[in-house]
Amino acid sequence: MNIEDFRNYCLRKPGTTEEFPFDNQTLVFKVGGKMYALCDIDTFDSINLKCDPEKAVQLREMYDPVVPGFHMNKKHWNTVNLDGSVSDRLLFEWTDHSYQLVFDKLPPKVKNIL
Repeated sequence: MNIEDFRNYCLRKPGTTEEFPFDNQTLVFKVGGKMYALCDIDTFDSINLKCDPEKAVQLREMYDPVVPGFHMNKKHWNTVNLDGSVSDRLLFEWTDHSYQLVFDKLPPKVKNIL
């Protein structure tokens, strides 16, 4: 996977916005103003994704490139190192999961305008 494919995938999700709130290389994807994915646009060597805490532990046990979220809440975020051992299909599934977790917690008023 490359940064363009990941970016395009995220931007196709309803209500997704992108921004650089931390620095000029950390691209953040949000829905309803809440983060669901982050990546470094210069190296694109990992992606941070929100994850259900139980599933986060399972993924870390099953996949070596999945580790507790770098600079994130370790309970709710995973960092997926893009070493080529995880398929694009899985990365997209995990991105969907992250998006859905955030979307589901948005207030109805916000969901209705997305």
